[in-house]
Amino acid sequence: MEAKAVAKGLRVSPIRARLVSDMIRGKNVQEALTILSNVNNKSARLTIKVLNSAIANAVNNNGADAATLYVKEARVDAGPVMKRHFFDSRSHIGHRNHRTSHINIVVATRN
Repeated sequence: MEAKAVAKGLRVSPIRARLVSDMIRGKNVQEALTILSNVNNKSARLTIKVLNSAIANAVNNNGADAATLYVKEARVDAGPVMKRHFFDSRSHIGHRNHRTSHINIVVATRN
């Protein structure tokens, strides 16, 4: 049994979010939550929310036992980029890109 949760358009860079998702891929759900709760950054807090949603989807929709779940897939895709411009020195236009992420987590039961 698999269950999936997706959060789209999160205001965190995909490169930073991938560092967190790489830590939990393939781990037991309880171990993944412990790892994420000890990481002190924004992408870890957002990943906890998505992981809890995937766990709830597995328990409520599929009737899975939360103790037997593991993180089968943890993927971070790039979302749309909000491009902002500002006046820079010597009459140039500066650029600042605000990147967004889509976090996808799939949990499954271990055989």
